[in-house]
Amino acid sequence: MRIGYFLSCEEYTPAQLIEQARLAQAAGFKGLWISDHYHPWNDAQGQSPLVWSIIGALSQAVTIPVTTAVTCPIMRTHPAVIAQAAATSAVMHDGRFVLGVGTGEALNEHITGERWPFAEERLDMLAEAVEVMRRLWEGDFVTHHGRYFTVDQARVYTLPATPPKVYVSAFGPKAIEVAARIGDGYISTSPDADLVQQFRQLGGGDKPAQGGFKGCYAPTEDEGVEIAHRLWGTSGVPGELAQVLPSPKHFEQAAQLVTPEMTREALPCGPDPAKHAEKLKAYEAAGFDEVYVANIGPHYADLIDMYRREFL
Repeated sequence: MRIGYFLSCEEYTPAQLIEQARLAQAAGFKGLWISDHYHPWNDAQGQSPLVWSIIGALSQAVTIPVTTAVTCPIMRTHPAVIAQAAATSAVMHDGRFVLGVGTGEALNEHITGERWPFAEERLDMLAEAVEVMRRLWEGDFVTHHGRYFTVDQARVYTLPATPPKVYVSAFGPKAIEVAARIGDGYISTSPDADLVQQFRQLGGGDKPAQGGFKGCYAPTEDEGVEIAHRLWGTSGVPGELAQVLPSPKHFEQAAQLVTPEMTREALPCGPDPAKHAEKLKAYEAAGFDEVYVANIGPHYADLIDMYRREFL
């Protein structure tokens, strides 16, 4: 199983993200995930740079593969624009760019004032969006009048030698079926062996499965729990709330349901590599080919160095 590093755009400045990428490559991480958000999950995280600017900068800083985890090409940005952005990114990264896609969250996608669709409708929109992007990557003029999207005589001129791979994020049965049908790979933030197996059985075969998790390096476990809970207690918000809440303020309110002890149980906090080993083994046992770890808080150089010593 390959180990990569997850760049959290919600928490770090552009300069810090580039610094982390350089440190990760030097330490031996095999690839990068990068989040694509318009908003952070809460105001304490405090950042949210445009992912395509960071991806362009990364092409001049590292040579390891980069995957968006994940881009939503169905509302905030039209799939024809994402097709151009992904093609340019693949050119700049010499083909080492993967477009990870998903159905998104209202937190980021409602900003244009459009109605937030139901989950099944968003899956149908995603399938059509991927179809549109792949047609544009063929290099011809495209006119498309679909159920959800219209493209009028558009052509992407700057193209990589081979089209970007599209990996699909999925967590439920319907989403897994769509991911297996349209995806070149699978993305998840849960070490769920059943979902990986469903993806493979429904048509995913031996396509790559990428997983990811967060940890919080700190001098002590208690300090790590405090940092992780303050910055990412929102990751413990249950059920479908994460898909429908519209603003960081609402996530802060919902996160009041999450206790520090729940954060302690959910995330590896502190300096102990054994806690990270447990997470890595869980993803490996679930059948993932790659796993990406993000750091929470200011001690990212220490987490990267711990991985260099212990795992890479």
